[in-house]
Amino acid sequence: MATSDKAHARGEYAVAIHSTAIVDRQSEVDPAAEIGPYAVIEGPVRIGPQTRIYPHAFITGWTQIGARCQIHPGAVVGHLPQDLAYQGAESYCRIGDETIIREGASIHRGTVPGSETVVGRRCFIMANAHVAHNCCLGDEVKLANNVMLGGHVRVGGGAFIAGGTGVHQFVRIGELVMIGGNAAITMDVPPYFAAVRLGYCVGPNVVGLRRAGFSPEQRNDVKQAYKVLYRSKMPFSKATETLTATVTTDAGRRILEFLREPSQRGIIGGPRRWRAGVSEAAY
Repeated sequence: MATSDKAHARGEYAVAIHSTAIVDRQSEVDPAAEIGPYAVIEGPVRIGPQTRIYPHAFITGWTQIGARCQIHPGAVVGHLPQDLAYQGAESYCRIGDETIIREGASIHRGTVPGSETVVGRRCFIMANAHVAHNCCLGDEVKLANNVMLGGHVRVGGGAFIAGGTGVHQFVRIGELVMIGGNAAITMDVPPYFAAVRLGYCVGPNVVGLRRAGFSPEQRNDVKQAYKVLYRSKMPFSKATETLTATVTTDAGRRILEFLREPSQRGIIGGPRRWRAGVSEAAY
């Protein structure tokens, strides 16, 4: 660990704003924050206490960074949305406390006036990941390297999206979902399940549920919900009716709630579309 990293971990800040950093007069930087060499803070940005902005990071617009965050070199936060409909109106980007944004990642602000892109608390956005305009990420979401989220994607708390995955605009990904690497997700993934490759739901996220402290009863409810939705061969409407009478825990009821919420993309398919050569037990 470098000397400056050790000092930061102890809460010591020898230089709050480096002499080569460019910080807009409109911005509000907490005295306990640290702005590294050649970082650029443009416009009415707000940066919370004990947040570290590494060299060459770029933060702009009506962006709010919470406390104890890390914005690493080359990251771009709050920049103009990649949307031809954007006409320069005031829109927002909000980053929750203790979130880490690694090298080259980009998070854009909302398109429609007054709209926002939101990243929750304790998220981990790895190198070169992209969070497009108007996305909403819950707490403790992890995006691995080169993940691409299209506009208006919603990701539930605790979800993990592995490297190289692309997620179509307006898709919803539920809580504690696990997405395998290099997947192409074009439809909604219900909470607590795992999906891979070209958008196949391959089973409950058993490891994630156990690590999150779900009880055996809750895990069993999720497993039963998966069987009804993806193994019974019933239409989703009929399977949802069946689940209504069988779920017994909050976890099962959350899956039902997700299925009943409005969807612009529909619900992801199951193993009947699964290709040979990959075992469901691997996920």
